[in-house]
Amino acid sequence: MMDVREIMTVLPHRYPFLLIDRVLEIEEKRVRALKNVTINEPFFAGHFPGAPVMPGVLLVEAMAQTAGCLLLEGVEDRESKLIYFSGIDNCRFRRPVVPGDQIIFDLEVRNVRRAFAKMHGVATVDGELACEADLMSAMVDRE
Repeated sequence: MMDVREIMTVLPHRYPFLLIDRVLEIEEKRVRALKNVTINEPFFAGHFPGAPVMPGVLLVEAMAQTAGCLLLEGVEDRESKLIYFSGIDNCRFRRPVVPGDQIIFDLEVRNVRRAFAKMHGVATVDGELACEADLMSAMVDRE
């Protein structure tokens, strides 16, 4: 398990773009994380006034950050690495995410070749599917 301070030792993201609050489980090929969604999120000011909904692209980004925790966890020199998105396939949004929700992200490695990885991810709220996608990434050296 990792709290937000430990997550920040693995990922380079910071407020307001660090989108996961805790890693609940991490194994060799799978990871589970959570995000507590509050009305104080900066994106709710404009998405949408009077009817706040978490943008779908941020759900996918949070899945990618969860995946990054797994992919960077065993890398000795992770401070010198970045993980970039290289593709998103089969992405579907099934329900809106609103303030007060707690999102659980589950990601599983499907394939890894050198610096490239493909993972399948799901985001659920109260056991109900909110989003799913296949994510591809590439690990590169930081400049």
